[in-house]
Amino acid sequence: MSPMLTIAKREFRSYFDAPLAYVVICLSFLALGLTLFMYAQYWELDQATMRQLFEYVPVGLGLLVVPVVTMRLLAEEKRSGTLEMLITLPVRDSDVVMGKYIGALGLVLCLAIATLIYPFAMFVWPWQLGPLDWGPVLSGYLGVALFSAAAVAVGLLVSALTSSQAVAFFVTFFTLLVLWFMGRVTGQFPTLLGEPLTYIAFQTHVEDFTRGLVPLRDVIYFITVTALALMVAFRALERRKWA
Repeated sequence: MSPMLTIAKREFRSYFDAPLAYVVICLSFLALGLTLFMYAQYWELDQATMRQLFEYVPVGLGLLVVPVVTMRLLAEEKRSGTLEMLITLPVRDSDVVMGKYIGALGLVLCLAIATLIYPFAMFVWPWQLGPLDWGPVLSGYLGVALFSAAAVAVGLLVSALTSSQAVAFFVTFFTLLVLWFMGRVTGQFPTLLGEPLTYIAFQTHVEDFTRGLVPLRDVIYFITVTALALMVAFRALERRKWA
């Protein structure tokens, strides 16, 4: 097994060795379930759709799950002093960054995939609210996966720049909050500034997936954000190694 996969496996297992993964999963499902059944009003829509699910899942992942999962990736290693030991081993810095990234993304995607219980429960069994078109559901989950990849990369970058888990959590939270809701306030800015801000907003690029579309520009956007964040995180780790 390559060092990158070894680190990823260790990182993924570490979430379940502590109560963190169980607490995050339970609270996330509780919050999502209450939101869907109390505020989404599925029972009054008179149509088989899961669009509301994909309006809430990215927000929950970006503002709660991702900051909690990523805050310890590199910040805790630096605080405890194990990062210095790790980077002196015959392991490339890129293996460390990608291993931790894959481990954290694996947990987030597991939580996202687990939400499939909602469309099955509401439209297959035990409730049958109507014939569901699974095309928008699959494209919606693709959008959630791409968003999660970008959000985890941003969280890893923030964790690479600080040695405090608390700081990493709040900076990641506010960064993803701004990147998500940026598109909603652009109407107050001049067109020359508002259009770029709208394009940068995560919400803008997730919306098309919820309608059953898979726009190439949105796929490229999330891949680009992910790659840039990982590259900067790698440079931050490399700079610390030579400091």
